[in-house]
Amino acid sequence: MIICHCLQISDHEIRAAVDWMRASDPETIITPGKIYHALGKRADCGGCMPLFLDTMRSCDNLGVPPVIRGLRSGKEGAAHEGRRQGHRISQRRAAV
Repeated sequence: MIICHCLQISDHEIRAAVDWMRASDPETIITPGKIYHALGKRADCGGCMPLFLDTMRSCDNLGVPPVIRGLRSGKEGAAHEGRRQGHRISQRRAAV
């Protein structure tokens, strides 16, 4: 199926690019820009982007690399991003 009519990109080309990138570097983060680059093309009007993204997401090899899975949950106490408790004004009023 043709995904991008401007550049004649098919769903098979997108899947092949994702598979190729994952095989060449299992830890890479795959983005639409990288897929366009791998196909030797540039985004034109952007009208195809929702369908392009849906096609990317349907690829089996698109998953998040194991190296960056769970980065947020891996650190203790990282939920507050280094801020002290009650850093918001609304929280300060409640504490007073």
